[in-house]
Amino acid sequence: MDWTSAQLRSLVELTRRGTVTAVAEALGYTPGGVSQQIAALEKATGMQLLRRVGRRVELTDAGTTLALHAERILTTEAEAVEALERTRNEISGTLRVGLFATAAAEILPPALRQVREKHPGVTVRSRDMDVDEVYDAVAGGTVDLALGLDYPDVPIPRDPSLRVRELSRERFSLAVPVGAMPGRRSISLADAGDQGWIMPSIRSYYGRAVLTACRRAGFEPQVLHEVTDTAATLALVEAGVGVSVVTDLMLRLRPSRLDVLALREAMERHIVVVFRSFAAQRPTLAAFVDILSASAGSGSSR
Repeated sequence: MDWTSAQLRSLVELTRRGTVTAVAEALGYTPGGVSQQIAALEKATGMQLLRRVGRRVELTDAGTTLALHAERILTTEAEAVEALERTRNEISGTLRVGLFATAAAEILPPALRQVREKHPGVTVRSRDMDVDEVYDAVAGGTVDLALGLDYPDVPIPRDPSLRVRELSRERFSLAVPVGAMPGRRSISLADAGDQGWIMPSIRSYYGRAVLTACRRAGFEPQVLHEVTDTAATLALVEAGVGVSVVTDLMLRLRPSRLDVLALREAMERHIVVVFRSFAAQRPTLAAFVDILSASAGSGSSR
């Protein structure tokens, strides 16, 4: 049948995300663009793939069946790209990379400089996305690899089809308003139990990791401001309205006037790169992962 990879991917993402709007955000389309892809797929198959239920849409039996096969088709297509790359004598091609804000600002730029110097035939296309969505984006083939975060207290569920390679580890410190805790260079989380906190939603892995660490220290944080954006968090601490855990990488995102106290507890996050297991032998992807690992120091595979 005469269909395209983009049409099949739209259908697969709809089974993963449930709404046309969510698919549009994941793929970088407009909702209208996603609807057009599905409509074209229905024309190609001659079958109704979606039905409207109130304000929602759901897959028909034909849509569900095609989605299952579409995922296999897209995987086979990706494997073919990897196999063709192995036949080349040079590393070249296009990589689609997903990344979160901190990675976009601090990790990707130096890696891209090295790619240009070492492998001028490689084109990298990057997309900023919610850090908790990068694993699904890689599993669904929306991107070839992604930079993500993993927390020992709340580890990301491991998918056997994915490889997670650790690039670096960062310890958290506590950011407090200037002069809020004079004379102190370090602190236990429990000592900040009576402070107002600035932290992300506990629906996120990051938020759950912070909450777990606070509860282990014996207190329930009083969340005054629920904020995901790092720059906004630092601005709020600077304004004197609360405290927040931070890493060195986070602090570089926004020069801020605040005090940073070392945490006596070992609270950390791991910066990782995620890619599909079968793509590990794809020369272009392997070269880029090696560059990321080298620039981050010593990496490890898990």
